[in-house]
Amino acid sequence: MATILIVEDDALLLDALTGQLQQLQFGVCTASSVAEATALLQTQAVDGIILDLGLPGADGMDLLTWARAHIAGLPVLILTARDGVEDRVRGLNAGADDYITKPFNMQELQARLQAMLRRARQPAFTQASSAAGGPSTALGPLLLDHASQTAALNGEPLDLTQREWELLELLVNRCGEVVTRDDVLAAWRASPPEPGQTAAPPLNSNALEVYVHRLRKKLDLSNLAIRNIRGLGYMLEKP
Repeated sequence: MATILIVEDDALLLDALTGQLQQLQFGVCTASSVAEATALLQTQAVDGIILDLGLPGADGMDLLTWARAHIAGLPVLILTARDGVEDRVRGLNAGADDYITKPFNMQELQARLQAMLRRARQPAFTQASSAAGGPSTALGPLLLDHASQTAALNGEPLDLTQREWELLELLVNRCGEVVTRDDVLAAWRASPPEPGQTAAPPLNSNALEVYVHRLRKKLDLSNLAIRNIRGLGYMLEKP
């Protein structure tokens, strides 16, 4: 049975989430502040965190940063009222595995939580250390070196533009789940123009389709497939 830490200062919502997750056979522990959650994580093992950002005292983002520095691979799902694109990008860039805004649908939260926990247990999706000492991700025949922003397929370097790298990294980090078009476009808008460009080209769904097509061709000789999810976005299928 997986144990989830819920970090939420709204007592009514905390009670409701606790009850719902317990009905789904999750073990649950709770905290209402960053300090309380940090102390708990230092004494108790959990399988994942549901994290509110608007907490009293320190911000929930501080807990996310602490968890990423001290507990390798711990899945974190942000559940917050902050619905701005900048907040979502900041949370995902800081290491959150998923991001849901309030108000939310409990069935969607359950599905995303379970998908997040499955990815964390997926043997093909592992964190390793690259030869240069930076973090890397191995997914089947694909190896991503996040420090150098390079990728290799079956041991051969992939020739990727900056936008292609960002798209591939996002798909790999959320392998097996839908990545919406808005997610990709938001990540692109948060990054600088590609080398040699004074300004980023127009970022829209048409441009995204071009990059997806290019990336599919570069992954053509692998068992990795980028699926179109009609009306939503894309999903990198697990090998």
